[in-house]
Amino acid sequence: MCGVFGVTGLQDAAQLVYLGLYALQHRGQESAGIVSVTRDGRAHGHRGMGLVNEVFEPDTLRRLVGDVAIGHTRYSTTGSSVLANAQPGLVNYHGGPLALAHNGNLTNARELRADLVRQGSIFQSSSDSEVLVHLIARSDARRIEDQIQDALERVEGAYSLVLTVGRTLYGIVDARGFRPLVLGRLGAGWVLASETCALDIVGARMVRELEPGDWVKIEDGRLDELPRLPGKPSRRCIFELVYFSRPDSTVFGQSVDRVRRALGRALAREHPAPGADSVFSVPDSSNAMALGYADESGLKLEHGLIRNHYVGRTFINPGQATRVAKVRIKFNPVQDVIAGKSVVVVDDSVVRGTTSRELVQMLRQAGAREVHFRVASPPIAGPCHYGIDTPTRAELIASSHSTAEIRAHLGVDSLGYLSLPGLHGAVDAGDRYCDACFSGQYPTDLHDVVDLPDREPMPLIVG
Repeated sequence: MCGVFGVTGLQDAAQLVYLGLYALQHRGQESAGIVSVTRDGRAHGHRGMGLVNEVFEPDTLRRLVGDVAIGHTRYSTTGSSVLANAQPGLVNYHGGPLALAHNGNLTNARELRADLVRQGSIFQSSSDSEVLVHLIARSDARRIEDQIQDALERVEGAYSLVLTVGRTLYGIVDARGFRPLVLGRLGAGWVLASETCALDIVGARMVRELEPGDWVKIEDGRLDELPRLPGKPSRRCIFELVYFSRPDSTVFGQSVDRVRRALGRALAREHPAPGADSVFSVPDSSNAMALGYADESGLKLEHGLIRNHYVGRTFINPGQATRVAKVRIKFNPVQDVIAGKSVVVVDDSVVRGTTSRELVQMLRQAGAREVHFRVASPPIAGPCHYGIDTPTRAELIASSHSTAEIRAHLGVDSLGYLSLPGLHGAVDAGDRYCDACFSGQYPTDLHDVVDLPDREPMPLIVG
């Protein structure tokens, strides 16, 4: 999962991209980068490891001159967490400097890469996004749009792209529309962003969300709708609404906050906790779910866990050992709310179970009499191959353990997951969403997936 942001037709575009990336920091914390383009077509770029405010000093931003710019915040799904894989990628191209920022994951990048290497391509990174650059460069088509089209016809999987060729800005969403991308207007300029919250921070007005297969071109202030990519069934990522997107965003035409409140209400109907004293969230992504649970159940809503906002999201931190260490740094229980009480704890999901187990231990140490854990999504039983870092089943606690086993591992008095029908009902999903991580129904061929039957599932610790 990554965040992408693009600006054209506005002075000091890189400054605006910097602000936009701040709003998209939740989508990636490993690296950040910006490429700007001047009026005479020269490109300037800077990338670095770490958070947006760590990568960009004021002097660095002042050197990124131009009225066209794109930016990226990264958390890796394909390719290791090193500077070589930071984006946007920038290459010299006969049509002008080409810069590309990619949110998603290509499911046939490995085989395409091997084919390109056999043909003589030399890769500078291990990122799947670089495959797109090589495919564009090797196209025999004459027009740049046709070269991009040739490249996109060969890749499979998820991509929401913001790219520049010379001073032309493009925004493209794959034909299934896995990842969000929105178009905004700011004065005489245009803005592209992964989420509407990033439009808000720069004061842009949302024009529309790009639909699956949409492709826009912005050049010299003019917006052109290019022919849509060949149609495929829409499969928007339902986990964007459950966890990844910010609650103040509108994603896939829905208020993220409204959806999460509905998830909490559905969870309360399916898994009530009679006799509990209060309910609280695991902040922040489940705050609205706890509100919905409290509203439906009539339980008192409390602040039982306080989050240290100077620590990032533990789920998207690349190392398991780091995830464990950060849990206690990130959260602290409010003992006056918890001691001697029966509490309901609402979380948005359980992936590996590491964070949840540590949290429950903290609540027990704070004196909780009973802990009832409620999860506002179904068990995650399969890896995502479209941009979320769950690459193997062995890392997913629900892939090889029953709810009863997970309950014992977490050390809770009861455990309840929202059902898949409950999830779809709350999201009002119809059949346009991808829920493969819950259902196992993957909408694309998975060329790069290698089964590892000898890989042991994650061990459970009980007690």
